[in-house]
Amino acid sequence: MIFNERLKILREEKCLTQESTARALDMPLRTYNRLESDGAKTHYDTLLKIADLYEVSVDWLMGRTDRREVNR
Repeated sequence: MIFNERLKILREEKCLTQESTARALDMPLRTYNRLESDGAKTHYDTLLKIADLYEVSVDWLMGRTDRREVNR
């Protein structure tokens, strides 16, 4: 799986809409749509916001590990 697929899975697991997720991440809906549909490039601070929102690691989001958990 890659970033955009994992992003969609996380959103659906939380029963969120793209619109509500975009609002929570403080970004335009169109920008969020692009992240989820084609894995558009994004800034690291946005990755951190997504990881915090879903309580997963950035490494998992990016497909670098199969461990979702954040090391605290």
